[in-house]
Amino acid sequence: MRLISGTSLVLCGLLLLLQVPCTLGLAPQSRGHLCRTRPTDLVFVVDSSRSVRPVEFEKVKVFLSQVIESLDVGPNATRVGVVNYASAVKQEFPLRAHGSKAALLQAVRRIQPLSTGTMTGLAIQFAITKAFGDAEGGRARSPDISKVAVVVTDGRPQDSVRDVSARARASGIELFAIGVGRVDKATLRQIASEPQEEHVDYVESYGVIQKLSKKFQEALCVVSDLCATGDHDCEQVCLSSPGSYTCACREGFTLNSDGKTCNVCSGGGGSSATDLVFLIDGSKSVRPENFELVKKFINQIVDTLDVSDKLAQVGLVQYSSSVRQEFPLGRFHTKKDIKAAVRNMSYMEKGTMTGAALKYLIDNSFTVSSGARPGAQKVGIVFTDGRSQDYINDAAKKAKDLGFKMFAVGVGNAVEDELREIASEPVAEHYFYTADFKTINQIGKRLQKKICVEEDLCACESIVKFQTKVEGLLQALTRKLEAVSKRLAVLENRVV
Repeated sequence: MRLISGTSLVLCGLLLLLQVPCTLGLAPQSRGHLCRTRPTDLVFVVDSSRSVRPVEFEKVKVFLSQVIESLDVGPNATRVGVVNYASAVKQEFPLRAHGSKAALLQAVRRIQPLSTGTMTGLAIQFAITKAFGDAEGGRARSPDISKVAVVVTDGRPQDSVRDVSARARASGIELFAIGVGRVDKATLRQIASEPQEEHVDYVESYGVIQKLSKKFQEALCVVSDLCATGDHDCEQVCLSSPGSYTCACREGFTLNSDGKTCNVCSGGGGSSATDLVFLIDGSKSVRPENFELVKKFINQIVDTLDVSDKLAQVGLVQYSSSVRQEFPLGRFHTKKDIKAAVRNMSYMEKGTMTGAALKYLIDNSFTVSSGARPGAQKVGIVFTDGRSQDYINDAAKKAKDLGFKMFAVGVGNAVEDELREIASEPVAEHYFYTADFKTINQIGKRLQKKICVEEDLCACESIVKFQTKVEGLLQALTRKLEAVSKRLAVLENRVV
């Protein structure tokens, strides 16, 4: 990794304040989860009743391990315990048992399902009276130590949870409720702490429960290296500071006025034309309320484009069991008209024929007869929430072979192997996944900076020119300060 001196960073900050474009020559930072958790007593309360098959229980264990991996584990940091329940309750290991991350992960791997009933209330009562107790390693209640319980269940409990959950919350325990499959969602709300939108999560199957691990990594995080975790909007280089970050660009690029995106220092003028087509899953599983969020997601992207005959054109295709073109490239010439057409799009419902939609994109959307321009960059954004009911591989490969830049966005039960198959290289930069429709706006922010039309706004060619310019400004400022200092000295002498 190339390092930048403290002087360079200070100079860059000053130049940004002076609204002078600059370039920092940096290699992209590698990502890794770096999170400091406040001292926490964390107890997982895990349903292993008969309805949870052994292979599904293994996925729950992977989820627990992923969360544990992100924690600061230790006697004076975060302590972790696990309570396993079905018709009876079994403490797999108490808070005091394991003082290292490695020992915890080994203990989680040894957990076996109980495979009988679902006594969720009894398990929460056990957490209050036993798991968080002093004898089991629970620390005294104080403002400096968090008490957190994460309840994972997939069914309707055979006992009451309302009163016991209220007692748990009253005792200072923060309760998260994760529901899977045919869980009773009213039960989740009775368990969880407020605000419920932050403490209740639902996934349609155990196959996607691991997607929630990042949420809990962040929920338990006090100070996060936002650059390392990827929770930033920097297009190229992220420079971390405690709880915050600033953006910079690699050598040969300049930071835009938004402080996040970069433009190439090409030394010449001009910009590139982009034909952008959205392929939107309108299948029954999306549901009407989520389809409205998808439309907002589309318009979030449209807001960032320079829409005109010479720059960005937008087309929209919706698919379910069949494929329907909502509007072709070039029909609308302003953002306002495009966004209005998106808002007026009706929901198709029915199946999920992603392969047919990709074939339509190739055979129709990016043809000259449908408004596509020769020489313009072709960008496709595929949005889906489930497994395709037809074969996608051939069409996905052909789209990329034709030079189309393909982004794949998945939500909920979307299959990540399919998303990767659709996405252009490098795949990690062209496919996105979130477990919840409510968070697709975050994906929209990340997509905005990847598909924007580049314009040559570069004002300096290298960090050398940048430093020279700022050093001149600093010298001029120093001279002014020296002159002011001399005047003040003269005034003081006169007063004396």
